[in-house]
Amino acid sequence: MLENLKKEVCEANKSLPKNGLVVWTSGNVLGREGGSDLVVVKPSGVAFDELTPEKMVVMNLKGEVVEGDLKPSSDAYTGLYVLRNMPWVNSVVHTHSNFATAFAALGKPIPCVLTSMCDLFGMDIPCAPFCRIGDEQIGRAIIEYHKGCQAVLVQNHGVFTIGESVRAALKAAIMCEDAAKTVYIAKTMGEIVPISQKDIEKTHKRYVTEYGQ
Repeated sequence: MLENLKKEVCEANKSLPKNGLVVWTSGNVLGREGGSDLVVVKPSGVAFDELTPEKMVVMNLKGEVVEGDLKPSSDAYTGLYVLRNMPWVNSVVHTHSNFATAFAALGKPIPCVLTSMCDLFGMDIPCAPFCRIGDEQIGRAIIEYHKGCQAVLVQNHGVFTIGESVRAALKAAIMCEDAAKTVYIAKTMGEIVPISQKDIEKTHKRYVTEYGQ
């Protein structure tokens, strides 16, 4: 079942530590087969270098395990809540990447002061309040606070990104951490120069409508 999606989700999970976004077994990527209620989820507590497509867990949007011998990630129910309520989203990524999570520890958004942030996010990366882990509370916060942004910080916790594909959600997680690192460094050097809302919107529109092939 969903063999290609299992491979894609497995490789995306393995890319999290390769990109410095997680340590040990924390963090995960889940992906939905577009147009269906079937979702491929990382198994709980399994080391990234031990992941294989065969170890992935298939769930439905109700939270029932459809296929797999291992327990799903504890963050699966957060992702499933988002997928149920945001039909265009087919992937959710969760990381504890250092620089972005440092902003989350402060309960502060990452200000949109880089053209690369304007491109992909088009706004400050918001920070939702503290939520309990393991139920739907984080999913509700993501939906309430994302405001159109592909990334949301959750206070004292970490980063959640969304996308219409596994690749898109993973890209958002990588770019969120890159932006957070640069903004952090800039803050240690002096006062950040803001970008006007008009220029943020124009830059984002150009990226969405003209960039790439």
